[in-house]
Amino acid sequence: MRLRLTPRDTTYFDLFTELAGHVVTGVGLLAELLGADKAERKSISARFVEAEHAADEATHAITKRLNQTFVTPFDRDDIYGLANALDDVVDSMEEACDLIVLYKLEELPKRVSEVIQVLQRCAELTAEAMPKLRTMETLNGYWVEIHRLENQADKLHRKLVAELFDNTTDAVTLIKLKEVVDILEEACDGFERVATMVETIALKES
Repeated sequence: MRLRLTPRDTTYFDLFTELAGHVVTGVGLLAELLGADKAERKSISARFVEAEHAADEATHAITKRLNQTFVTPFDRDDIYGLANALDDVVDSMEEACDLIVLYKLEELPKRVSEVIQVLQRCAELTAEAMPKLRTMETLNGYWVEIHRLENQADKLHRKLVAELFDNTTDAVTLIKLKEVVDILEEACDGFERVATMVETIALKES
């Protein structure tokens, strides 16, 4: 690591860790939603809205601190970009959760649970990675694994879409299911964007 002549503001690392925690909460609620009946889904969706608001607040706290401080632990644009990339993942998952409820989808394809499992693993790895931004050490395995998981999610998405077109006879239901599946894929892509940003930050700081 290079020698630093300026103090590091550790508040950013705490806020990134908090924000990643909201991501973990969100994907947990999404997994809970899949196994719930119609009545339970509305309450789970409401809890997700609360988690999404908490993620927004953490993101706003990072932006506010950027506007108030001159010295930052790493590039200001990278701090802003990473915060928004994490928040975007929560937004994508909240959108999928909301649509499942609004569209009154009784049953989702079984392979959707496999996508959720990928999202859960991505969320866990991301939450573990955020505190490591303090030292920028042992992060290489994180982004390598996220890229692998995103490739796995891409394959699952293609299979899911193919199965939807093969097995869904009602056109309206097909459109609804495909929209949810596509948004879940966006969430997987979002995790890869976060990992790519972390890789860029680490390379800059090395």
